[in-house]
Amino acid sequence: MIWKSRSRSQPVPTARLPDGLRVYAIGDVHGRADLLADIFERIDAESGQYSPDRSIHVFLGDYVDRGPFSRDVLDLLILRARQYPCVFLKGNHESYFVEFLRSPEIFADWRLYGGLDTILSYGLGPSLAPDENERKVLATSLNRALPEAHRQFLKGLKLSFTCGDFFFVHAGVRPGIALEHQHEEDLLWIREDFLLHEDVYEKFIIHGHTPVMQPDVRPNRINIDTGAYATGRLTCLVIEGDKLRFL
Repeated sequence: MIWKSRSRSQPVPTARLPDGLRVYAIGDVHGRADLLADIFERIDAESGQYSPDRSIHVFLGDYVDRGPFSRDVLDLLILRARQYPCVFLKGNHESYFVEFLRSPEIFADWRLYGGLDTILSYGLGPSLAPDENERKVLATSLNRALPEAHRQFLKGLKLSFTCGDFFFVHAGVRPGIALEHQHEEDLLWIREDFLLHEDVYEKFIIHGHTPVMQPDVRPNRINIDTGAYATGRLTCLVIEGDKLRFL
């Protein structure tokens, strides 16, 4: 479902990063390795034109499921971390991925969220409605097919990242609760209570999780999940000082 964004005419309050720092925030990839590679090419192309003292890539989660190349996406992200400082946030889809490896009985739920596409990307071909025994075998096979680098990547995902006046998170935050006391379930799953909240937070929120047709800029947050797997548009928000722009 694509969330219908409201007017973006309201001014964004001043929020800024520390001087000399640039952040590239990338929205939900969902198995679109082709779009991710294109974003990296765009970032690299402008790196020769601008030379901030430091730059950080912040990825907002949901790297897997729905799109066809989840395994390739993780390979690209792991390689990118060897070239640039990177922060990888956890999305609800990574939560399902890891949980399936421990609890095969959640397959039916994960499949509804595009988990079958992730399993296929690792060279496995499950039936559409596997019984209990096949689910166990499938989880074991996926565990064996999962490269150790992918396992460590999934294990190391963070729930949030704070930099300057910005708070980066996958889904959003629960209004009325301090950012440092947010619960994991809200950080990974929250929607309406967060999306409809208009008051400012302690920090300016950068998030994904809820697909929109174009980046949704509000006075208290920006949503950069542009539904890459369905729309072919993967968004990268560039923040430098108090300047915001999109690749």
